[in-house]
Amino acid sequence: MSGSTTPSERAFVLGLDGVPWRLIEQWSDEGELPNFARMRDEGASGTLESTRPATTPLAWPSIATGVWPDKHGIYGFQNLSSEYSHEMYTSRDLAQPALWEQLGPAHVGNVPMTYPVSEIDGTMVTGMITPSTDREFTHPPDLQAEIESRIPNYEISLDYPEYADRLDDFEDAVDDVLAKRRELMRIQMDRASDDWQLFFFVYTAPDRFQHLIWDMDRLLAHYKKLDDVLGEVMDYTDDHDADLYVVSDHGFGPIEDLVYVNRILEREGFLFRREDDGTRGALASLGISRDAITGVLNRVGITEKALVQSLPRQLVDSVAEQIPGDHALYDVDFDRTVAFVHDTGNCYINDTERFDSGVVDPSEIPAVKADIRAALELATDADGDPLLEVDDGDELFPTDDESPDLVVSGRGTYEARSTVADEVIGDTGVYDASHRSEGIVLCRGPSIDAGATLRGARVVDVAPTLLHGIGEPVPENADGRVLFDAFAEEARPASTKVDRTTISKTDSDDAVDEDFDEVEDRLKGLGYME
Repeated sequence: MSGSTTPSERAFVLGLDGVPWRLIEQWSDEGELPNFARMRDEGASGTLESTRPATTPLAWPSIATGVWPDKHGIYGFQNLSSEYSHEMYTSRDLAQPALWEQLGPAHVGNVPMTYPVSEIDGTMVTGMITPSTDREFTHPPDLQAEIESRIPNYEISLDYPEYADRLDDFEDAVDDVLAKRRELMRIQMDRASDDWQLFFFVYTAPDRFQHLIWDMDRLLAHYKKLDDVLGEVMDYTDDHDADLYVVSDHGFGPIEDLVYVNRILEREGFLFRREDDGTRGALASLGISRDAITGVLNRVGITEKALVQSLPRQLVDSVAEQIPGDHALYDVDFDRTVAFVHDTGNCYINDTERFDSGVVDPSEIPAVKADIRAALELATDADGDPLLEVDDGDELFPTDDESPDLVVSGRGTYEARSTVADEVIGDTGVYDASHRSEGIVLCRGPSIDAGATLRGARVVDVAPTLLHGIGEPVPENADGRVLFDAFAEEARPASTKVDRTTISKTDSDDAVDEDFDEVEDRLKGLGYME
């Protein structure tokens, strides 16, 4: 396709959550994934570096906006307050306009962090973090009725830990979700007809599958289904003379142990637990814990989710605060704690300016941060191998003073967790694999160079490249660059200067329904969330 100089005016982003480059490279080389092989032969491809940490809520907004989290404003699934409470990040927290706010008509399907739904020029079906299909999750609203009619029992996601001991059933359930998601894509294609400029559709199935099953034979069978989806999308983009970008938000790899970072901070004297006195102590002495309570509820047919959905958030929080359990939010004594880890690897220094019970003077933050980083980087396993990788938040997120002070990730086959545990290293339980930083980017279209290799691509480079490729301006504040290596020499994007524009986010006056805090089983039930 590289001989064509006809520019494309449309672009399709096919998102495949959690797909690593090495599996695509290996299986397309071996002839197992013919459509991925065609993407490589007929277009440009390479690795795609994720955010730090390499997680869904950071990376998909970075792909969709072309900026890092300090500009788009989302640092995880949960937003931490000055009072150490947290609530789920939503689409209303996205501070940078996404591609579907810059281009139109646009059709957006199953993209994480898009709930509550936005009224865009086109259609939208929200994805991960949508509480349930009982809520309004489509634009326009009548699209929801069409989904219910054409896809009975459409689900946003699976409660996949329930399948830990039923992996065959889990594989069938993932296949069912994948098939239903594909039908959703077709519904949106029907709605789009020939009148669209952007299509942005994400399949989260590979991420869900790989967390529980890291078996190459079973993975290949799943990837062949993804390859078939890709073939359909390639035909669709050919019919519409559109550029196609196949991207993943991060890669994946096996994990062997969990590392409880807050336990390291506790061991080194930076974090202190609350004393088990008063109500908490009495409950603990009687053997009453979160697990004990939820076990009783389950035996009488009441799930944590059902309970917390029927109770006001304030009541749930007040009860949860009295129940013993390994949880940073309620088990940490913030009046003595110097630093703690929240959400996925976000380490905060408990300073007096940011937090209500802070103990560290802002002037001491650089020295304290250096001490904490050293302590975390020196943590090793029994063989003397380091457990963690630590990044400076000021370097990762230079434009936001409220960003995490440090970002902590597991090294190699270690997975970092924030639970306040009794041991530093623990078993992975039901999980076989988890995120890696190296994802995929493959592009193909009228202006794309055949067989080109993309080097050094990052998630923030996708949006600028897509915009420039279809002749649209790139936001001035974009952190990403245009990947000129993707374009054929004779094609317009290769020889055209990048046009820049100023964009601003339109603030929504719509308040997010308080019931949204029930998502993720009301933070995994009674105020707890890993």
